[in-house]
Amino acid sequence: MSSNAPVEPRHTALDALHRSLGATMTDFAGWDMPLRYGSERDEHLAVRTKAGLFDLSHMGEITVTGPQAAALLDFALVGNIGGVKPGRARYTMICRADGGILDDLIVYRLAETTYMVVANASNAQTVLDALVERAAGFDAEVRDDRDAYALLAIQGPESPGILKSLTDADLDGLKYYAGLPGTVAGVPALIARTGYTGEDGFELFVAPADAEKLWQALTDAGAPVGLVPCGLSCRDTLRLEAGMPLYGHELSTALTPFDAGLGRVVKFEKEGDFVGREALTEAAARAESQPPRVLVGLIAEGRRVPRAGYPVVANGKVVGEVTSGAPSPTLGKPIAMAYVDAAHSAPGTPGVGVDIRGSHEPYEVVALPFYKRQK
Repeated sequence: MSSNAPVEPRHTALDALHRSLGATMTDFAGWDMPLRYGSERDEHLAVRTKAGLFDLSHMGEITVTGPQAAALLDFALVGNIGGVKPGRARYTMICRADGGILDDLIVYRLAETTYMVVANASNAQTVLDALVERAAGFDAEVRDDRDAYALLAIQGPESPGILKSLTDADLDGLKYYAGLPGTVAGVPALIARTGYTGEDGFELFVAPADAEKLWQALTDAGAPVGLVPCGLSCRDTLRLEAGMPLYGHELSTALTPFDAGLGRVVKFEKEGDFVGREALTEAAARAESQPPRVLVGLIAEGRRVPRAGYPVVANGKVVGEVTSGAPSPTLGKPIAMAYVDAAHSAPGTPGVGVDIRGSHEPYEVVALPFYKRQK
């Protein structure tokens, strides 16, 4: 068999169900995933006003267990993971020795000596390999659990009510960035109150064999309040409106967390060394003396949509680069996130535009996020 033979995409436990719903499928990080079921705009607005149901089973779950699990994660990641209480979660990053971002992660502390690291699908193998390598000398085990879980997300203002009708777990007591074991529609699940849409919502980690039963139960319970199935396309516009970074766009190995404006995730005060500490200490000092480009929001005055890689211009000079762009269903205008020179990063900075195929289209500089839900 030749080494350049096409690799078959992986399928989630819900693959047949997505097809039965008429989903448009797409290859995403080696997985066949639903892009949309009908109108991306309708799916987006359902999450903002009612509820949406997502299959996120392509995400990479890695379990870290053992007496020194916390010490290993404190060494391997930039965050203070040992300080996370059982039942809580933390947004963090894993960096290279030179400070470049390998991935952004959510780490759940499931028990005293058990953690689950959730990596982006495109980086799951990289993160797994790095954790295994960094585990040398620690009394801890790193386990690839990508096949052990299906992941469903229910997001939107109606999601707490829908989920409450299917579980006796204490959802009211479940804080943002926390998780607890429970049963949903008779299915054992880790119920997490995290999300990537800017709305309240939950992510449900379950056995793949239970995924279809749970999807159907959520669909039935949500039907009276307008829940719809949602694909990756509206997930992207939702996270863009919420100003949330996407690896490969706002984050990469070419950037440190300080370059990305996310230096707050690096916890220098934690005990001991961690991978990238020296380079990140220098990056933090550099960011103080020479501010790096700033991640800002851009709102179009016209109708043309900016795309990743388009130059941001001011007074005939390139002052930045678009990282993500799309039409915003909530604002009714094209929007973008872009890294721009600090001198042009203040909201309302005049004369800023995006070079869209040779035409300089005017844009308003705004602070992120574009959208913030009413609590």
